[in-house]
Amino acid sequence: MKWASSVSADPHIDAALAAAGDGVRDQLGGRVPDLIVVFVSPHHSGAFEELPQRIIDALGGGLVIGCSAGGVIGGGTEVEQQPGLSLTAAVLPGVELTPFHLDANAPQSTLDPAAWEATLGVSRAASPSFLLLPEPFSFESEGFLRTLDDAFPGSRKIGGLASGGQQPGVNALFLRQRTYRTGLVGVAVSGNVEVDTVVAQGCRPIGQPMFVTKCQRNFVWELDGQPPLRVLQDLYERLSSADQELARHSLFLGIVMKADRQEYRHGDFLIRNLMGTDDTRHALAVGALLEENSVVQFHLRDAHTSAEDLERMLSQYQAAPHGTPAGALLFSCLGRGRHLYGRPDHDTDLFRKHVGAVPLGGFFCNGEIGPVHETTFLHGYTSSFGLFRPRRAARTTLTHPLDSDTDR
Repeated sequence: MKWASSVSADPHIDAALAAAGDGVRDQLGGRVPDLIVVFVSPHHSGAFEELPQRIIDALGGGLVIGCSAGGVIGGGTEVEQQPGLSLTAAVLPGVELTPFHLDANAPQSTLDPAAWEATLGVSRAASPSFLLLPEPFSFESEGFLRTLDDAFPGSRKIGGLASGGQQPGVNALFLRQRTYRTGLVGVAVSGNVEVDTVVAQGCRPIGQPMFVTKCQRNFVWELDGQPPLRVLQDLYERLSSADQELARHSLFLGIVMKADRQEYRHGDFLIRNLMGTDDTRHALAVGALLEENSVVQFHLRDAHTSAEDLERMLSQYQAAPHGTPAGALLFSCLGRGRHLYGRPDHDTDLFRKHVGAVPLGGFFCNGEIGPVHETTFLHGYTSSFGLFRPRRAARTTLTHPLDSDTDR
C-alpha cells in the first residue's frame, strides 16, 4: 500500500493540476493509483465539469472521488481563503473499491440491510469501511448515517459535507468521470485495508456529569431533578471570569455515548449545540434527541481547548497498538484552521508531530463525519481523521468499471 498527497495554490487550473499531479506521481514512483481523492476550491468552479476526467488522464487512471471545498488540505498543508487543489492518491493492493452515488431523493430509512447491500453494491460480509461526501443542501445526512450504521454495524464511516458553495446547485461532487450537483458520493473500501479513526470535537467539560431525569425529544426538562436553566445558572456563577465569557457564546452539551462506567473521559461524549431555551418552563433545547437517564455534561470550546483536545486524541492514537498508517484523510470544520487558531496548518502540524510523515489530504467541511464509540455522527467544529493501513497482501479490484455512468 502506497499513498501520496500534494496540493497547489496556483490560481490557474492547468498549472494547479500539473503541480499537484506531478507531486503525486513523484511520490508514487510513477505507479498508477487505484484511488484518487480530490478537493478543489470554488476559485476553479469553471473547471468542475471536466476536472474528474482531467485528473484521470493526468495520473494514468484510478477511481476519482471528491468534492468542492471551502479550503483544501494536501501534502500536510492547509490552503484556506485562496485557490486550492488537493490530490491524494493511493496504490491499494488487495483492496476492493465500490463507488456509489445516491440521489438526493434516494430512500433511506425504508431500506432494510439487504436492500442497502444491493443499493451500495457491497455486502456486510466484506466488512467495508465508507468514505462519504454528501452535498449539504440536497442530502439529509444525519438520517442516512443512522440507517447506514444499522445496515453495516461495525463498519467505519468517515467523510465530510461538501463546502465552498453558499446556495443549492453550487457545490460539486466528483465520482469516476462525472460531476454531480446533488446527493452523496461515496466509496466502500474492503479487503486488504484497515481504517482507523481519530475524532477530536475540541471541547472540555465543566461542572459535573448529570442524569437527564426528564426530557421530551430534544428538550431537557430536568437534570438531576432540577430545571436545567437553574443548573446552568449555578454552574455559571462558579466559573472563572474567562470561562463565563466563553459560556456566553461557546457553551455545548456533551452526551455520554457509553454509560457503563463510573468516570467519563474525553472521547466518551458526543458534543451537541444548545439550540435555545423555553423560559416559561425552564427547559433547554439541544441539537440531539435525548433519552431519560442519559448522562450529560456541559462543555466549553475555544482555540486552546480545541488544540489540547486534538493533541490528546492524536497522542492516544500514537500510543495504541496498531500498525503504521500508509496514508490519511482529514475532514476539518470550516470554523477551525486560521479562523480558530490564527495561523495555518495547526491541525496538520499536530498530526505530523504525533503520527509522522504520513501523506495527509482532506478539506474544510460544512460538517464532519466520524464515529463516537462505534456510532457515526455528523459533527461541527470537529477534526475527523481516517487513517489507512494494510491488513494483508493481495490484489486491488474495482467492483464497478471506471467508465460506468450507473448511479447507485
